[in-house]
Amino acid sequence: MLRPHDEDKKTSLNRRFWGLAVPLILSNISVALLGLVDTGVTGHLDGSHFLGGVAIGGTVFSFLYWGFNFLRMGTGGLSAQALGRNDHQAMRSVLLQAIFLALTISVLLVALRQPIIDFALALIAPSEAVAEQARSYFAVRIWATPAALCNFAMLGWFIGQQNVRASLYLLLLINSVNILLDFWLVVGLGWGVEGVALASVIAEFAGLSLAVVLVSTRLKSYPGDWDWSVLRKRSAMAGLLQTHQHLFVRTMLLLGVFTFFSAQAARLGDTVIAANAVMMNFYLLASFALDGLAHAAEALVGEAVGAKNGAYLRRVIRLALTWGLVVSGLFALFYLAGGRWLYQLMTDLPQVRDLLVVLLPWAILLPVTSVHGFIYDGIYTGGTWTQQMRNTMFFSVFMVYLPCWYLTQSLAVHGLWLAFVLFNISRGMTMSWIMRSRILPELKI
Repeated sequence: MLRPHDEDKKTSLNRRFWGLAVPLILSNISVALLGLVDTGVTGHLDGSHFLGGVAIGGTVFSFLYWGFNFLRMGTGGLSAQALGRNDHQAMRSVLLQAIFLALTISVLLVALRQPIIDFALALIAPSEAVAEQARSYFAVRIWATPAALCNFAMLGWFIGQQNVRASLYLLLLINSVNILLDFWLVVGLGWGVEGVALASVIAEFAGLSLAVVLVSTRLKSYPGDWDWSVLRKRSAMAGLLQTHQHLFVRTMLLLGVFTFFSAQAARLGDTVIAANAVMMNFYLLASFALDGLAHAAEALVGEAVGAKNGAYLRRVIRLALTWGLVVSGLFALFYLAGGRWLYQLMTDLPQVRDLLVVLLPWAILLPVTSVHGFIYDGIYTGGTWTQQMRNTMFFSVFMVYLPCWYLTQSLAVHGLWLAFVLFNISRGMTMSWIMRSRILPELKI
């Protein structure tokens, strides 16, 4: 394994960064393509309420799964730092703790499945037709939760270990199986939203099977035994739980923005819900690519912090931000040139297509206004500066997003997107300011 201090001798930092980023971008884009396929197969069913139901149901699972995405983010940062210290026992303990936490959360979510969907629908308040489809989707997909959360934990561990091939194989398998089953169950068998949900369940468990094999193979390179006592010792779990606590709050705030966004869109009608679902997939397509860069930065930042190499850390940060701007600009140009064609591919509902054309400028703006937030997410996670990360999210939600939405309600759907764009700008600016003024000057490396 190449260490930070060996970088000048053996390979350029640029090559290391892209060696990690390219497989992660490919695997993340497969996640976005899955969202596009989910939207596409339901967008061609007879009625916008099917697409709206999957959009609402998907939002609920985004809240649940992304809410617990700290299992990936926190595990990745701690795993990377263990790698930087060359601490084999810590590598095993971080993974064991994360999987235990994932299974514990899964049991609670499955047990509370009915109150969860009831509360979500009461909060979002969609039409009765959309709510019925959302319930059908949720009732099936909830059973994927144990596999999905364990996959989060193992994916984060792989990223921290800079084992990007394992991350690529895992996500490609999950999303490829899901996409194929989407077409078979929905288009072929006509199972509607239940088919979309069942495809996700089967795919997550297929991914879990592969993840177990890949972890077992990786650990053969790290001599040692599983220390089960780390699950009982309060001190052993403290670092993981503290990191996850801040990430959990930060992620819940982020998903609260998405949920609030969906709720306000629902009040504007089924056509707006459907159009925003398509728009959000455009946003996610760019975000998953940028997340690939962020994950690469996370692994290298964590390694640098673990190895206490401050000069290397600063170089990684500068490089990640530079490439983030380049990639986000390319996505903006892609949406400018091909946005209307993509809309036609996604849905054949005339009223939805017409609204999407009006909203296209927002799709073009989203990548370039959100890039710094994504890249700094990876940087902060790698350094486990999660408390500061949480604080920037508090500011962006309560001091920027909600006031902007309140002041622009007269703009209807355009007000929603304006508030969302400003929210993303705020995330990047606040994290950049704290990094320059607080974190880097205070580091003792």
